[in-house]
Amino acid sequence: MTESFHRSGEYENPYEGQQQAPVNPEWPPPPAYAPAHAPHSKKRGRGPFALIAAVAIVAAAIGGGTAYGIQELTGNDTVASSSTSTTVVPSSQKGTVAGVAKAVSPSIVEISADSNAGSSTGSGVIITSGGEIVTNNHVVAGASQIKATTSDGKSYTAKVVGTDSKKDLALIKLENASGLKAATLGDSAGLQVGDQVVAIGSPEGLSGTVTSGIISALDRDVTVPTEEGQDQGQQQWGQGQGQGGDQWPFEFGGRQFNGDTGSDTTTYKALQTDASLNPGNSGGALIDMNGNIIGINSAMYSPTSQASSSSDAGSVGLGFAIPINTVKADLAKLRAGSTD
Repeated sequence: MTESFHRSGEYENPYEGQQQAPVNPEWPPPPAYAPAHAPHSKKRGRGPFALIAAVAIVAAAIGGGTAYGIQELTGNDTVASSSTSTTVVPSSQKGTVAGVAKAVSPSIVEISADSNAGSSTGSGVIITSGGEIVTNNHVVAGASQIKATTSDGKSYTAKVVGTDSKKDLALIKLENASGLKAATLGDSAGLQVGDQVVAIGSPEGLSGTVTSGIISALDRDVTVPTEEGQDQGQQQWGQGQGQGGDQWPFEFGGRQFNGDTGSDTTTYKALQTDASLNPGNSGGALIDMNGNIIGINSAMYSPTSQASSSSDAGSVGLGFAIPINTVKADLAKLRAGSTD
């Protein structure tokens, strides 16, 4: 942090040693001695509170890097600023996969969706204590019944609040839910290739599965079917067999994976990760090492063909997630009941 004050908050008088004329000659001259309370007033400015306040002002102007300085001065484990999100992992486990898993797992749910095509398993991220959950549109599209199970085994019925097929996002709401642990939504703008990440979801119905890896690439153009084409893809890939939505068709680098995306498609910028994603991880969390959600897992490449069985599916370290800043920008629209 750039230094912006003198030693120990020492006040420097710019007029010291200069003769100053009264502003109004009719005013009486100043007393020849300082009032008795003046030294106390001056000392008050040197206290730690004033120093922290000064740092806070600078931090607000500069951003996340300086905010860490406030943490050091106050001894507070939790820091929030205009450019970084809350650190939710305890200091003793900061930077560890175990710490991230322990802190964030209670905010991840398993989603079961029933439709005319069958049933599927996906994942979701709790964003409010009252049960708002972000997931992928393709996890819940066309569902006649949705259930969500929290990490402690409690099951809830859920309703779709809003969907955005162009971004493959959906917002659902648990019924009669309260006191849930909401995840902290981070900032995906500052991510770099090589940053460590953790993925949590329910691959093949194995709820609370934790994997780890790195950010492999940024701003990958991923093309997916919109709702009409998506239903075809879900049936094509045996959603009724419980595979979930991760194998639904998508296009990347001019090639199609997991089947035909069809003609009705949309393209979004995605984070690429080598953290293991398998069928059922769709809608789950991609998390930084501070425990902040930085992406919603949305697609994976699996070396299967239409003739292959689901047992041949598996992660090859080529997964994609929707950046959390895209999610945050879409939340108001989803909460308003969008059905795009």
